[in-house]
Amino acid sequence: MPKQTTTSSLEAPKTPNVEANKKYFATIKTSKGNIKVELYPNEAPLSVTNFVQLAQKKFYNGLTFHRIIPGFVVQGGDPTATGSGGPGYTIPAEIKLLHKEGALAWARLPEVDPMGRTLNPEKRSSGSQFYITLTPQPSLDGGYTVFGQTVGGMDVVRQIQRGDVIQEVAIQAE
Repeated sequence: MPKQTTTSSLEAPKTPNVEANKKYFATIKTSKGNIKVELYPNEAPLSVTNFVQLAQKKFYNGLTFHRIIPGFVVQGGDPTATGSGGPGYTIPAEIKLLHKEGALAWARLPEVDPMGRTLNPEKRSSGSQFYITLTPQPSLDGGYTVFGQTVGGMDVVRQIQRGDVIQEVAIQAE
């Protein structure tokens, strides 16, 4: 059952609110086990700020992984579990890093729809939907914001199935 989330208290970060000289880690606690991700505030400061703020507000607690493509990605962070939900905002693209195995990145709308209408020419990222790559995905490089890298629990990532629950996202700064 999708989580009913009100987005009235959520706002997109306008400036980075993470310290560049600190290392940030997120532990994504799931029904299958924990996934530890190093976040990259130097390369994607607004993205990391947004992810940290959503985690601290417990936005992800109880959401599910709604999109699983074997050999490609696992995706979660949508309060409607449909692939079209979010916090009510998007964030600017910060496209610098490559999609290695275990990359943590933002989902987003395509630049154009199937009818050729312009949707997202700035490649703005989803406000909350993220994915983790199961294998290197060079076809995504240059098109999506990578803001972290899995450093523990890739075995858990590979076990994730549609409907598995994100119990909590805990942030650590060192």
